[in-house]
Amino acid sequence: MITHRPYGVEHPYATSPDQRVPVLPLAGETVRFGVLAADVDAVTCEFDGSSLPMTRASVSTSDAAALAGGEGHLSAAQAGALEGEGGWTVESPVLLAGRTYRYRFHTGDVITDWFEVSPAEWTSEPVGTVTGSVGDVEWLVSAAGVHRARFTMPLANGEHVVGFGERYEAVDQRGRRLDAVVFEQYKGQGRHGRTYLPMPFAHVVGGSGWGFHVRTSRRTWYDVGVSTPDKLTVEVALGDKPTVDVAVYHGDPTAVLTAFLDEVGRAEELPSWVLRLWASGNEWNTQDIVMSRMDTHYALDIPLGAVVIEAWSDEEGITIFRDASYEVTADGSPVPDFAYAGAWPSPREMIDELHSRGIKVILWQIPLLKTDPSLGEQVRADASAMVRDGHAVLEADGTPYHNRGWWFPKALMPDLSVARTREWWTAKRRYLVEDLDVDGFKTDGGEHAWGHDLRYADGRRGDEGNNLFPVHYARAFGDLLRSAGKAPVTFSRAGFTGSQAHGIFWAGDEDSTWEAFRSSVTAGLTAAACGIVYWGWDLAGFSGPVPDAELYLRATAASTFMPIMQYHSEFNHHRTPIRDRTPWHVASVTGDERVVPVFRRFALLRERLVSYLAEQARLAVTTDRPLMRPLFFDNTDPEVWQHPLQYQLGDDLLVNPVTSPSASTWTTYLPSGEWIDVWTGVPVSPGLVTREVPIDVVPVYCRAEAWTRLTHLFIAE
Repeated sequence: MITHRPYGVEHPYATSPDQRVPVLPLAGETVRFGVLAADVDAVTCEFDGSSLPMTRASVSTSDAAALAGGEGHLSAAQAGALEGEGGWTVESPVLLAGRTYRYRFHTGDVITDWFEVSPAEWTSEPVGTVTGSVGDVEWLVSAAGVHRARFTMPLANGEHVVGFGERYEAVDQRGRRLDAVVFEQYKGQGRHGRTYLPMPFAHVVGGSGWGFHVRTSRRTWYDVGVSTPDKLTVEVALGDKPTVDVAVYHGDPTAVLTAFLDEVGRAEELPSWVLRLWASGNEWNTQDIVMSRMDTHYALDIPLGAVVIEAWSDEEGITIFRDASYEVTADGSPVPDFAYAGAWPSPREMIDELHSRGIKVILWQIPLLKTDPSLGEQVRADASAMVRDGHAVLEADGTPYHNRGWWFPKALMPDLSVARTREWWTAKRRYLVEDLDVDGFKTDGGEHAWGHDLRYADGRRGDEGNNLFPVHYARAFGDLLRSAGKAPVTFSRAGFTGSQAHGIFWAGDEDSTWEAFRSSVTAGLTAAACGIVYWGWDLAGFSGPVPDAELYLRATAASTFMPIMQYHSEFNHHRTPIRDRTPWHVASVTGDERVVPVFRRFALLRERLVSYLAEQARLAVTTDRPLMRPLFFDNTDPEVWQHPLQYQLGDDLLVNPVTSPSASTWTTYLPSGEWIDVWTGVPVSPGLVTREVPIDVVPVYCRAEAWTRLTHLFIAE
C-alpha cells in the first residue's frame, strides 16, 4: 500500500513524510513529494510523463519534535514511529506558471490514483477585493484558483505594534514575523513564536493611534516591518471567494479596543471568588489527596478560593468519577445514577465540605472522546452515539475525524459549532453541576482540529472552522453553567477572536524557569490588549522539577497582582519524587524555610485585594480598559516601551515583577503623576526609581490620589 496525502497531517509548523512540500508551490520552484510505503524495495513517481525514482526518507528531528508537541519523550517516540513507517521522497523538476501537473506513485503492482499540483504566482491584477484602508494588494493565483491575499499597511517611525492575541515572545511585535493559528505548543511558546490563543487584531501605538482587525477565522500571517521597515504586510488564506474584509479603527488604545470588542464581544463580570487563590495538582487523583491538600492549606493559614481537580475521571469520557459503578446506557444517553467507591467514595460530600470552607470546585475537561476498543462499555457507547447521531466533526469524505495530534491521538471530536451538539456533549456532564454542585470547568485542550477540509455542521470547512473550535468549546460549558444557575466559570487555554466573551484563560504549559516566567507575563499583557480580562498562569511554571525557592516566591509575588492567581503542577508519571507546587512541598524540596511564611503573606494579601480586583474587573468589563493593563494604554511617554513587563493592575496600582534571579534591587519606571510605594507608604516621584527587593517584596506603586482608599490593603499584617 502507498499512502500520499498532499496536505499531510496538516500540522501548522511541521511536515509529515507522506505529503507534498510545499503544499502550494510557487512557479519557478520545485516540489518534494513524499509517500509511505512499508516493506517495499522501490517506489517510483510518475510526474508529467517522466518516471522519477524515489529514495528512502526519514523524519527530521525538528519535524518529529513538532509533530509530537515539543521536546522530550513524546518527540522521541513520535520520531521512532514515523521512521518505521517506510517514508520515500523525490524532488520534482522546476514547475512552470500556468501549468497543472499530474503525478502518481507505484511500486510493483500497486499504483495510486492521480494527483494534481498547480504552481502559483503573486499578481497585482485585481482578481479579488479587499475592503478597508490598505495598500499594495496582491493575490496568490494558480490554475486551480485564488489562494491568498497579501496587502500592506503603513508603519511610521516610532510606532509599536501590539496584539495578535496572547503572545509570549514580545509585547511589541515590530521587527517580527508571526501568524494566527490555534496551536498546542507544549512549552517554549516564546522561543517558538506560537500560541494557543491567536487573534488577527492589533494596536498600532505611538503615532496617530490606530488598530486593525482582519475579519476572518482562517489563518493569517504578519511581517511587522521585517521585509520593509515602514510597512506591515498581512497575508490571508482565502476560501471560495477572493475577498478580504479589514476593519481599521482610529483612536487611543482604549478606543481601538472598544471598537474591536463591539464587533466580537467582550467579557462578562464573574463572581469575586474567581479572584482568590486557586490550587491544583495533576496527581491529585483521589478524594483523600484533595482533602489532604485542602486540610494543609487550612492548617498553615493559607486561604484558598478554588481547587481545580484534574485527575477526577478516567480520561475515557471525562464524564464520570473514577471507580464509580453504574448501568451502561447502550444508546449513549446520560447515565442516570452512580454508586461511588474507591478513589472518589463521596464526591457530593467532598464538594459540600469544600463549599463549607469557602472553596469552589472546578473539574477538568477535554473536547475529545477516545476510541480505543479496549475502553469501557460506556465510552464505546458514547462514541457510537456521537457518530450515529451526527455529533462528530467529519473528514471531507464524511467519515468521522480522528484527532491527528499527539494528545488523545485518534480520538473523536464533537462538532461544537452547533447548539444541538453542544447540548448533547454537556448533557452528560449536567449532573456534575446540578446534582454534585460543581462550580466550573477547566476547559483544557481545544487545539486538536487539523485539516483544511474538515466539515462542521455550521457549514464551515476546516480552514475556516478550526480556529473557532475553542470558542465554541468554552461557550458550551459556559452555557451549561448558566442553564443551571451558575456563573459561566470556564478556565481555558485555547481561543480565538470571540473568546473574550467566554470565561477565564491561562497561559498554558510551561517549565519552571525564569525565561518562562517572563514569557508568561508577556502573554498576559498581550492577551489583555486584545480584550481578555480574566487571565492567569501556572505560577512559577507547572512542568519539570520543583522550582527553586527564589523563582517560586518571585512568581508568587507577581501572581498576587495578576487577575487570576493559581498554582498547578504536571504529573511525574505517578512516580516519586512528586512535583506538587504547594508551598509546603516546595519548602520541603528546597529546604528553604522562607517559602511557607512568604507564600502565606502574599495569599493573605491576595484576600484583601479581592474587593479592589472585583471593582477593577467590573470597570474593565464596562470601559474596556484592561485589568492587567500594559502601560501604553494610559501613557504616551516613549519610555514605557523600555519597560515592557511593567503593567497597571486596574486604575491605581503599578506592578513591576522581579523576573530575574539574584536581584537585590529592581528599577521601575513611573509615568507622570505622584506615586506611593505601597510597602513603605513613602511618596515617590515619577521617573526611574530603584528600590531594594527582598524576597517578600515586589515593586508595587499606588497612585497618590487613591492611596487613602487603598492603604488598608497594605498595612502591616
